[in-house]
Amino acid sequence: MSESKKILGEERRSLLLELLQKAGQPITGGDLATKANVSRQVIVGDITLLKARGEPIIATSQGYMYLANNVPSPIAERIIACCHTPERAEEELCLLVDYGVTVKDVKIEHTVYGDLTASIMVSSRKEVNQFIKKIKSTQASFLSQLTDGYHIHTISAPSEKNLDEAVEALREAGFLVE
Repeated sequence: MSESKKILGEERRSLLLELLQKAGQPITGGDLATKANVSRQVIVGDITLLKARGEPIIATSQGYMYLANNVPSPIAERIIACCHTPERAEEELCLLVDYGVTVKDVKIEHTVYGDLTASIMVSSRKEVNQFIKKIKSTQASFLSQLTDGYHIHTISAPSEKNLDEAVEALREAGFLVE
């Protein structure tokens, strides 16, 4: 395939699926667009079509991920409610990942739109730093800013002990809503 040749339709979607399945980690829309020599917007449409066909693809803050290639599911999962200012978001996420926890998503209850969920999928300080850097560089708002800091996370870890320790640390830091 030449660098300048666009990959069209189903061939491109097959390529995207193959790339995501083999990656084992998120790939940005921009990287996928470069590989297929199309715009990022075309990739967004392709991913939407693939999801509609039942492919287990999620959009995370680091890019698109194919879920079937992930490490085996953690043993423990929990939903927690938190509240804090935007300035403390990095501290909250770092605290969680330091206990071996993956922060899968953030959810809020919006007065007009109802429940809004965004995938985060951070498991390390490096991923937290990338997430925060992206928020700052795009001047995006945290979802929790729409609800005066209140939000819910789905968290997972290899054991209930990891989750218990992380939740206790959140409580001590004043993040947990009980």
